[in-house]
Amino acid sequence: MPGIYLGAIVFSLVGMMLIDWKYSLALRVAPWRTALAVVAGTVFFLVWDLVGIVTGVFVKGESPLFVGIVLAPHLPLEEVFFLLFLSYLAVVMFAVFERRAAARRSGAAAVERRLE
Repeated sequence: MPGIYLGAIVFSLVGMMLIDWKYSLALRVAPWRTALAVVAGTVFFLVWDLVGIVTGVFVKGESPLFVGIVLAPHLPLEEVFFLLFLSYLAVVMFAVFERRAAARRSGAAAVERRLE
């Protein structure tokens, strides 16, 4: 069934965006910084993929799940969306761990104040 892989990636990306929006993790807090980080990460990994393709390390396998659009030899359209999702996931998870660390610091500071 062509397009199911791309659909799964887009579904996951939208889900990540909804989680980010609901908990104000990255995009609502710093939209320009988030966009820049996601674009930079995506471009970095695209260059990484292109180097791997040129050196023969990466090759595109055949699958009936791909939509069939190839942007470059061995670079299907789905790869760009996957890298976009991967970069956005990294930014959101960084924000989650930053928030958890801040909560632990503030919790530890509150405990110290109570002990004084």
